[in-house]
Amino acid sequence: MPETLLRVRLQPRGGANAVDGVRDGEVRARVTAPPAGGAANDALVRLLAKALGVARGRVSIVRGLASRTKLVRIDGLAEEEVLARLGRQP
Repeated sequence: MPETLLRVRLQPRGGANAVDGVRDGEVRARVTAPPAGGAANDALVRLLAKALGVARGRVSIVRGLASRTKLVRIDGLAEEEVLARLGRQP
C-alpha cells in the first residue's frame, strides 16, 4: 500500500479551515482551532482527510506535534495523487 509524507505548514486560529495550496515544497493549511491541547492538530487531520477523500485513520502527524511545521503521513495514496487532490481545493 502506498504512503506519502507531506510537509505541512499549519496556521492555527486561521479564520477558516482550508488548504491554501503548496508553496516552497510545503502544503499550507489553516484551521480555526487553537493550538492548545492538540486541537489544531486534530483539526488538521480532519481537514486533510476530508480534502483527500480518505478516512481520518489514514492521516497521521508523525513529527511536529508542537510546531507549525509538521510531517504528515497519508496511507493508501501516492504522492502524485495527494498533490492532485489538494490542488483541486478552492
